[in-house]
Amino acid sequence: MRILLAGYNVDSAVLDELKSRAPERRDVTPETLSASYARISRDPRPVDELRAAARAEVDRARRSNEMIIFKMGHHSVAEHAVFNFDIIGVSRLAIEEIERFRLLSFTEKSQRYITLGDDFVVPEEVRRAGREPLFVGTVKAQNALYHRLYARLKPHVFAKYADEAAEPRNHAVLDGWAKEDARYIVSLATEGQLGLTVNARNLELLIRRFAAKGLEEVRAINARLYDLAKAVAPSIILFTDPSPFDAETYADLAAAAEAWPAPARRGRKRGPAKAVTLAGFPADGDSRVLAALLHAATRDSYEECLARAAAAGPAARKDFVRRAFARMEFYDFPLREFEHADLVYDLVVSASCFAQLKRHRMATLTWQRYDPSLGVTVPPSVREIGAEQEFLSVVERTNEAHAVLAKEIGPAADYVLTNAHRRRALLKLNVRELYHISRLREDGTAQWEIREVAAEMSRLARRVMPLSCLLLGGKDAFPEVYARVFGKTPKMFPPRNLK
Repeated sequence: MRILLAGYNVDSAVLDELKSRAPERRDVTPETLSASYARISRDPRPVDELRAAARAEVDRARRSNEMIIFKMGHHSVAEHAVFNFDIIGVSRLAIEEIERFRLLSFTEKSQRYITLGDDFVVPEEVRRAGREPLFVGTVKAQNALYHRLYARLKPHVFAKYADEAAEPRNHAVLDGWAKEDARYIVSLATEGQLGLTVNARNLELLIRRFAAKGLEEVRAINARLYDLAKAVAPSIILFTDPSPFDAETYADLAAAAEAWPAPARRGRKRGPAKAVTLAGFPADGDSRVLAALLHAATRDSYEECLARAAAAGPAARKDFVRRAFARMEFYDFPLREFEHADLVYDLVVSASCFAQLKRHRMATLTWQRYDPSLGVTVPPSVREIGAEQEFLSVVERTNEAHAVLAKEIGPAADYVLTNAHRRRALLKLNVRELYHISRLREDGTAQWEIREVAAEMSRLARRVMPLSCLLLGGKDAFPEVYARVFGKTPKMFPPRNLK
C-alpha cells in the first residue's frame, strides 16, 4: 500500500511568489491534477508517475483535459481542480445567489457577531434609473436605526440575562444577541464578504448560471470569477455561456402561471401567514423507515420489508426503532436508512432566518422573491425596549421605496428590503436531515427565529412519524430527550473536551 499527499490548498500569494522566482514553472496550475487523474482509467502507471508526466507537459495536459471534458463528456475530472476565492464588498442579496449552490464551501461574514458599519451596495439598476437619492436615503435611515437599536439593545440584553452577564466570558455572546436583533432592520444591499472554495466543475456551473441572472451585480461577480479561473486553468472551465434553459425557463413558467385561475380564499380576510406548515408527508412514514432498517438487517426485498413493518405490532415497531437509536450520542445522526421518508414544509421566514436555513444544502430548498405583503418579523427584544413603532416606521418607508423601485427596475428593487422582510420557501428533507436541522437549530445557542422554526418543524414531524422522530431536539436537550425514551442519560454526554 502507498498513500501519497498529492496536493493541498496554498495561498495564491505563495504561488505567485513561486512563479515570480521561477517563471519557467508553468506547472503551477490545478489542471495537472485533473489531467493525471483522468488518465488513471486508461494508463497502467502509478498515479504519482502520471502526475509527474502531467507537470512535465502542461500543454499536453491541457489538451487532454479539453478532449476528456468537451469531447468525451467526462466532467468529473474537473472536480479534482479546486479554487479558493475571497469575495469582498458584495451585497447580502448577491450572497444569497452564491450560496444557492449545494456543493460549494463558504464561510460568510456574520451580521450576528460583527458590528455593522454603513457600507452598502448601490445597484447599477438604481443608478441608471436615477433613483439613487431614494435608495440611499432609505438605506441610510435603516442603518441609523440599526445603530440606535444596538445601543439600546445591548444594555437591555445584559440586564435581562444578568446572571449570565455576571460571567465575563459570556459578554461576547450577549453582545451578539443585541447585534443579531438590531440587524433585522438593515437592508439586503448591506455589504458582506465570504471565503469560497469550489471545484472547477461546480465553478463552471456557477459561471454558466450567473451569466443568465438578471441582477447586474451577480453578472459582474460571474465575469470576475471566470476571468480569475480562466487565467489559471483555461482547460477545465469550458461551458460558460448562459443557456436558454437557465435564462428563460422560470420566466416562461411565471408567464404561464398568470393565466391560471387564482386559488379560492376561505373567509373574507387573510390572516398572517403561518411560519411553518407541514405540506407533505408519507402516510406510512414510520413504516418506510422501519422497512429500510429491516432491508439493511435482512436479505428480504423492500416490498417484503414494508409488509413486515406494516404487520408488526406497536411494541415490536417501537423496540426496533429504539435499537437503531440506543447507542447514539448528541453528535450522532440516525442511520442512513432514515433518509427513506421525506417531509415537505411550506415556510414563511424573514431574510435573517432564511440566511441560516439556506445553509442546509443537502435538503431540497426552493424559494420565492421577498414579498412585502407577507409583513416583517419584529424581534421580541425590539418590542421589549419600546422600539417597535420606530422599527415599523422605517419598514413602512422601506416598503414605499420598494414599491417605487419595483415599477422601474423590477427584481433589483429587493436590494432595499430589510432582513426583517419575509419570503416563502419550500423545504423538502428526509428524516435524517431533519435531525441535523433539529440538533443545530433547536439548540440554545441558535438564533431565536430559526430556533422557533426548527422546533415547529420537529413538533409537526412527531405528529406524523412519532417513532422515527423519537430523538428530535437540540444538542443541549439531547440528554433529556434520550432519558425520556430510554430512562437513562447517554454514556458520553458531555464529552470531556466540551465540559
